[in-house]
Amino acid sequence: MKKYLPIVLLLLISGCNKAKVAFNGQKDYAPNITEVQSQNIFAETKDFPNNTQLAIAIIHNGTTKFYGIKRVNDTILTIDNHDNVFEIGSISKVFTATLLADMVVNNQLGLDDNINDYLEWPLKGGVKITFKQLSNHTSGLPRLPTNLLLDSVDLENPYKDYDDLKLKQYLTQDLQLNQNPGEKSEYSNLGVGLLGYVLSEIDSTSYENLLQTKILTKYNMTGTTSNRRLISNQLVKGLDAQGNEAPNWDLNVLVGAGGILSSVTDLSRFALAQFNDSDQILALTRKPTFNFQANKADMGLGWAIIRNQHGTRFMHSGGTGGYRSNIVLDIANKNGVIILSNLSAFHKQNMNIDNLGTRLMGTLKKSHLMALQ
Repeated sequence: MKKYLPIVLLLLISGCNKAKVAFNGQKDYAPNITEVQSQNIFAETKDFPNNTQLAIAIIHNGTTKFYGIKRVNDTILTIDNHDNVFEIGSISKVFTATLLADMVVNNQLGLDDNINDYLEWPLKGGVKITFKQLSNHTSGLPRLPTNLLLDSVDLENPYKDYDDLKLKQYLTQDLQLNQNPGEKSEYSNLGVGLLGYVLSEIDSTSYENLLQTKILTKYNMTGTTSNRRLISNQLVKGLDAQGNEAPNWDLNVLVGAGGILSSVTDLSRFALAQFNDSDQILALTRKPTFNFQANKADMGLGWAIIRNQHGTRFMHSGGTGGYRSNIVLDIANKNGVIILSNLSAFHKQNMNIDNLGTRLMGTLKKSHLMALQ
């Protein structure tokens, strides 16, 4: 799961494989994407390992089109993979934030409530952390708990043995904050993982059940889950940094930080729902909760909010050992780009996924599209 740059800033068209000619290095190029979009895709993916796939959803003015590519024998092929499933990594944090917003809107808790009031055991030293602070990375919690020792875990699946007992041990005995809660935003997988755990405890159910009942059923996201066994026949195999097949990650008790699998079909439905002004729950996740004075950026609940000459964009990226993902939304113009891939977050060019998201969003500007007509 990748960190924003800095903190926030580190942070695709119907599957068509009917055309018969190569274009910008892509065999069977799909003619319903623009030449510029094709050039962008080729430029950012031409050096990826063989068997790398990208599933892309491009939303323009509320209309979604899908496009997929796969690199085979040093050739980029157009494929239909919009229903295929990938690990989405830290984009899961947006879903955990949505679960939080659901409980706030339905008066189960308050954003500024102390999570201690909902736990059966106290945080070490009586530390007071709110739900909002967990979701917008201002809790003061470190990126990872100190009892998740990277030199002693299976780096191919580093979270699989980190269970609720180890989480409780850390929070009650070993907890140390990097700064006082609320002072600054410092990206924390631990914080959002803890948020998912506490929300599950409040509803006396599993994180998966919360997802299904509060989000996935509501938005008809039938191929999205935190239980890999449910979508095994749709799953694209992840690749490691060298392009070899990589094991999937099991996030265990920290599932809320990065344990969801999904398709661009499902994520586009979630994105389109963001354009519905009457959806109070989704609107709450996009409300600024912390401002980065120097970067013209805010944190919502889960979302990074970037303001520049193009307007306001809501963003999140994700990465695991075998996958890299990116989502960018322009709510005002009902535009968006979603990219899921099986490129490793440890690949030296993994940031090309974010770069491609930004470049494709640039092709959706009205003046640019008019010039192409």
